Amino acid sequence: MPELAWWAWALLGVGAVVVGLSKTAVPGAGTIAVAIFAAVLPAKQSTGVLLLLLIVADIFAVTMYRRHADWRTLLRLAPAVVVGVLLGVVFLWFADDVWVKKSIGVILLAVIAITLLRRRFISSVEAARPHPVAAATYGSLGGFTTMVANAAGPVMSMYFLAARFEVKAFLGTAAWFFAIVNLFKVPFSIGIGIITVPGLLIDLVLVPLVVVAAFGGRWLAVRMPQSVFEKLVIAFTIVGAVYLLIV
Repeated sequence: MPELAWWAWALLGVGAVVVGLSKTAVPGAGTIAVAIFAAVLPAKQSTGVLLLLLIVADIFAVTMYRRHADWRTLLRLAPAVVVGVLLGVVFLWFADDVWVKKSIGVILLAVIAITLLRRRFISSVEAARPHPVAAATYGSLGGFTTMVANAAGPVMSMYFLAARFEVKAFLGTAAWFFAIVNLFKVPFSIGIGIITVPGLLIDLVLVPLVVVAAFGGRWLAVRMPQSVFEKLVIAFTIVGAVYLLIV
């Protein structure tokens, strides 16, 4: 078992809870977990440890909304996402932990900006159906950001919003998208060494927290105003991103 201080385990535990909540109650909150894991663990290892926890959480999301995916949209995105993931693999192969950590910080700030723009111009986003160029742009950006930092949530949410999905179709399409993409990333993550035995041991400790939080998220989703969650997500993610850039 990796030797970590008690406060490091406490932070990782908080991150695991956030992962579970992000899939069932607070879309986009996963960026907080990205910042926490990258702050506590070596940057590359943090990506691999978090990936496996996200896959566990994806199982719950797919189980809940498995019948509501728009497969035509997923197939349209697939080529660009594959290109983005492969670009991310190349980047991780050559970049050291310092560059990866700084890049995660920049990516988090970028996805925060995208989220704020979506909130500001939501009516104009909804007014336009996604263009093929949009599929290529968001698909490749989503593939790259998810490979490097597991931070594609806000990017792909904006694209799915523009597709004018009703709620269940939105959640189902997003659930299948991230489940498939995260599984696709596993062989590459093993090949470039970011999924390791010590990382798997950390995951074994944290998985129960992800499961409990996923069930708790369903309970919270109908009782807590979404606007409150979103403001907290944005605030804490900014803090985490700035921390990664200055340490």
